[in-house]
Parts: sequence; C-alpha cells; structure tokens
Amino acid sequence: TGLVPALLDGVADRPRTVFTIHNLAYQGDFPATTFARLGLPERLWSPDGLEFYGRLALIKGGLAFADLLTTVSPTYAREICTAEHGQGFDGLLRHRAAELHGILNGADYTAWDPTRDPHLARPFGVTTLARRHANKTALQHEFGLPEQTDTPLVSHIGRLAWQKGSDLIADALPGMLALGAQFVLLGSGDATLERRLIELARRHPGQLAVRVGYDEALAHRIEGGADLFLMPSRYEPCGLNQIYSLRYGCVPVVRRTGGLVDTVVDATPHALRAGTATGLVFEEASAWAIQEAVRRALTLYRDRRRWRQLQRTGMAQDFSWDESALEYARLYRALVREAPAA
Repeated sequence: TGLVPALLDGVADRPRTVFTIHNLAYQGDFPATTFARLGLPERLWSPDGLEFYGRLALIKGGLAFADLLTTVSPTYAREICTAEHGQGFDGLLRHRAAELHGILNGADYTAWDPTRDPHLARPFGVTTLARRHANKTALQHEFGLPEQTDTPLVSHIGRLAWQKGSDLIADALPGMLALGAQFVLLGSGDATLERRLIELARRHPGQLAVRVGYDEALAHRIEGGADLFLMPSRYEPCGLNQIYSLRYGCVPVVRRTGGLVDTVVDATPHALRAGTATGLVFEEASAWAIQEAVRRALTLYRDRRRWRQLQRTGMAQDFSWDESALEYARLYRALVREAPAA
C-alpha cells in the first residue's frame, strides 16, 4: 500500500491519503532490479522517493508521500522518530513529525469479555472475581501443573521472536521459577527458542509448561486463569495481549516501550495509593530486569487486598475502539476540509 501515495503524487484531483505504520521494521524491502521490473516512474528512484540505501523500500512511498501518517500508539509515534527505533527512517519521520499521529489500537471486547467468554471454565467479572479461581485450576490441570490456587501462575502468549523479548524470557525463567511461581507459555516462531523452552519445561516439570503453536481458545483460557502476563518486548508498536490481560484480571508485567507504556500504569507506591495502578512496568531489556519485576509483582500478589485492587482497576480500563475510531474520524474530516477545491 506504500506505493499508492507515491503513485498519486502529482495527480490532479487526487484523493487525500493516510498511511498507517503498524511495525516500521517491515519495510517491503527489495533489490533495485524490482523497481525496474515494476515499471515505476523514474522520478521515484531517489532518496526523496522509494530508494533506500540502493534498494527499493515500498514503505517509503507512504512515509514520504501520504498527506498524514498514523501509527498504533502515541509512544511508538515518538519512538520511531529516534535513531534507536526509527529503522533508518527517523530523519524522514522527524521531518514529517507534524503530520505523524499516534492513535492507540483498540481491543474487540465482544470477543474478549470474561463475563461471557465461552472458552472459560467459569465466566467472571469485576464484581465476581472469586469465580476466577476455577479458571486457574482448570488451566493448571490442562497444562499438567499442580492445581494450587495460592501458587502464583505467570504466563506469556506470543511470537517467539527477538522483538518480543522471547530470548529474555528463556534467560529469566530459572530465576522466576526459583521465586516459587508456575509458568505457562503459548507461542511459536524461532525454532531454536522453541527447542530451548521445551527443554526448560522438561527440566522443570510441575512448574513450567510450554505449548508450541497458535491456539485462540487456549489464549483465552490463559488470560482468564493466569495471575500474571509477562510482556518484555524490546519494542512494541501497540500490543493487544496486555490489553486483554487487563480486562481478564491477569496483571500485566511489561517493559516500558511503545503501546505498553500507553496502556499499563506501573504499581508504584503513589499509583497504588491513588488507585490508578494496573500492572508492573520495568525499564531494561534484560533477564535480570524481568526477574526483578516478577519479584515485585509476587510481593504484591501476597498482599491480597492490594492485588484485588490492581486487578479491578485493570479490568475497569476501556481500550475499546470507541475513542480511537473518533480520533481517526477527526483526522479524516480535517483532511477532507483541507483538500483543494476541484
């Protein structure tokens, strides 16, 4: 789709265009010969067009020529203007900062609603949190773990990839398990990581269980039964699992990056007193930082009053599409008003 704004450039009475960046790392990167094979206008082969260090980058068509740029969270919009997260496009994005808007992705609460989720052993809500124990014991049974409701159950769902910090989870697992927690993981991706996690599960029966693959129904059961959801992403444009976790009372433990910052309020002493905390947030992309964040979470877990408050505050958050859709509509209307008369 990056080609659309580029090909429309200079066309009379063209429609206005908005280009949305999900993940800047996926750039539509091809050799220069592809440009010629596509028969694209020669004027587009330049550093101001689609050329990127001697290669064709389709994403540049959107970044350079769209009237407005959006991405999937306010923090990610700021991050991609930096050298660390800009994937080589940070200069272009800083140049277009006035046209770049971060709008948070929304969750589909018709599909992710613990009060009527058909995948759960027992539906529950903010006022019926005690029913959640049935989902925890059912999840422990499904994964072959001891059915101990007092033992904290940590979870992770996602692609096993460098971006997601999956290698950091593997590094941190022995230390997390030494804290007395159980851990369940569902995901697939890097084959070396898959094998490593399976081997760790073999060494820690009764504490660690791993399922390789994608299973939507199981993902619902994990969100509805686990106590903690771990998301140590090196970068995360928005992320949805932490949003699902909040709604399901599965307290998220996330790294301070991208949309994770925009959706999870760290359980600092001040936020806990104010009743605004919804999860745990840590800074460093390291196994040690993950382990310390989980240790902090388990201290809270043992304080049942504060833990219930943390769960209920998270469940009360609204990250539906309602507000995000209004923001998109405002941008579209502004563009149409600015369009030159035919």
